[in-house]
This record gives sequence, structure tokens and C-alpha cells, in this order.
Amino acid sequence: MWRCLVIEDELENARYIADGLRAQGHVAIIAHEAGDALRRACGETWDLVILDRMLGPQVDGLHILQSMRGLGLRTPVLVLSALSALDERVRGLKAGGDDYLTKPFAFSELLARLEALVRRSRTGEEVKALQLGDLRLDLVHRTVQRNGRLIALKPREFRLLAYLLMHAEQPLTRTMLLEAVWDYRFDPQTNLIDVQISRLRQKLQAPGEAPLIHTVRGVGYRIGLQAEGGA
Repeated sequence: MWRCLVIEDELENARYIADGLRAQGHVAIIAHEAGDALRRACGETWDLVILDRMLGPQVDGLHILQSMRGLGLRTPVLVLSALSALDERVRGLKAGGDDYLTKPFAFSELLARLEALVRRSRTGEEVKALQLGDLRLDLVHRTVQRNGRLIALKPREFRLLAYLLMHAEQPLTRTMLLEAVWDYRFDPQTNLIDVQISRLRQKLQAPGEAPLIHTVRGVGYRIGLQAEGGA
């Protein structure tokens, strides 16, 4: 599973890309405004960034790319552009892009290029499973087991658990979970996260088993073997 940032000011295109990635089991977050895109691209951890060449009539997406590289970030970046001239492709690659794809494109080609970028960027074997104590999540077969017990999860529950395990022992805010798992860019003013966490806890913890998901007061939730720092 990848964590992808889609930087695209045309919301229809952004949703097309993000929905396609989510259908493949990945996490896709959309940033369509230049300031927010720059902050997230440089301030958060991503497996891939998909960057539109032009963000609005006067904003060059390559500025974001150059800022990332200037900070030493080596996140694979695929540049998208309606500009197909050779000079434009060269500019995108020289600015630090890892690949360049001209619009319009088929999603199958986009996915193939992203898979190639991920393969090149990972030095060891691709992560195929996430594990915490006796809990194991298989990303390939999309199964979850604890202490040898198979746990049936709905797709959203699987994504939520995967995101928690990818950030094991780290406190995660409700906003982070809403954005990563539900792609909400706003607080829906509901107890959605709390309800989903409660259901996930019930499925993960059989009688006699230690709790793994802990409440971090005033922050959100954390998955870990110890309850320190939370209840």
C-alpha cells in the first residue's frame, strides 16, 4: 500500500486519479491549492507525489518540486502536464522529477509508471506485511490475523488498521485519520472516527488479549503494545 499525494488544481482530474489509486488499495490525498500542496509535500511523509505541472494560470508546479529537492526529500515525483514539448519534459526532469506523463493519459499507464517509480525507490524488498506483536496484516492477500486467529475486516477498516500500523507507536489525530482513510478535508462534526475505532478494537481484541489501540487524550489514537501516554 502506498501513501500518495495528488497535487492537481482540476478537481475532476484529481478525483479520477485518487479514486483509481484507492480502488487499488492505496491511500491518496488531494491537494489542489499551491500553498497547501507545498506545505504537505514538504512537511509529510509520502511514498509518491503526483504533481501537475501548472497549478492555476500563474503557479508553476515545478516550484514545489524544487522546494522538495532543496530540502533533501527524495520522494518519487511523477510530473503531469498538458505541455508535451520536449523542452518542457526536460525541464520537469531537470527540476527533480522522476518521470513525466503528458495529459491526457490512461489510468493504466499512470499506474504502471507509479509502480516502476516505487520499485526503483525501495532499496529492499517491498513491504508485504505489517506486524505488531501477535497482530499481522498481509498487504498482498489483504488478510488480518492475531495470535493465529483470522479477523474479517471491511475495506475501510482494513485501510484504517493499515494506516495505524504504518505509524505504529505514533499518536494520530482524528484529522489525520479522516484525511488518510476517508479523504475528508474538513471535520464532519461527527463521531465517525470514534465509532470506527471502537468497532476495530472489538474485532482485534478477543477475551484475554491485550488492547492494541489506545486513546491519546486530547490528541486522538495510537496503536502500540504499551498503553503509555494514553488510556
